[in-house]
Amino acid sequence: MAARVIPVLPCISLPETLTFYRTLGFEVTHEQTKPNVYAATARGDIHLHFMGMKGLNPAEAYSTCLVLVPEIETLHQTFSDALRRLYGKLPIAGQPRITRLRKGQSRFTVVDVAGNSVIFIKHGAPDDDDEGATPQSHSRLGKALRAAARLRDFRNDDAAAAKVLDLALAHDGPSDRIERARALAARLELSLAMHDEERARTLQTALSAMALHTEERAQVPELLAVDWLERSQR
Repeated sequence: MAARVIPVLPCISLPETLTFYRTLGFEVTHEQTKPNVYAATARGDIHLHFMGMKGLNPAEAYSTCLVLVPEIETLHQTFSDALRRLYGKLPIAGQPRITRLRKGQSRFTVVDVAGNSVIFIKHGAPDDDDEGATPQSHSRLGKALRAAARLRDFRNDDAAAAKVLDLALAHDGPSDRIERARALAARLELSLAMHDEERARTLQTALSAMALHTEERAQVPELLAVDWLERSQR
């Protein structure tokens, strides 16, 4: 028999945790409250177990596990649709939440009601934070875009990512038109995710003033993330 590793994650309320994972398509294969709180769930070959932990603060939780899967985009869409049905809109901040998935990205994170992070990664994905992207720009904005992506997509720190982009966008030096549009769109997405409507309006105005034509918009993949996020919050 092949070896199998099953993570055991803490939870505060077992019923809430199991409702959350049932929404994502997990089956509860075992549940008990005595002599200790414990449950087992499975979604195909993915197995997650949970144990009760008193006094756990979801905002300060750090339990994490990695799940390697053969396909990522359809799974993200399935989870997003299910969570939208459960909560009325897509939860993209706080606990629970699901991180955004951009075209070509190889991983996303689900943070459950107890603050546990379950990171789904496509088999064969690059180990580096830049997703193996080439070519890489070494301009101020190019470096800021990569740094912001690492903070946003790998460390779930939208505020830090926004700060990096703000510093780069405030620089008065020359910048490539497409690169600046990418930075503005990335920062706009972060504003929408953090529910900063005033900043989002300012960034949308700046993007509109650039009057990108169709060919230019095709070079700004961040706009797809903005469109997706705006639709998901309706």
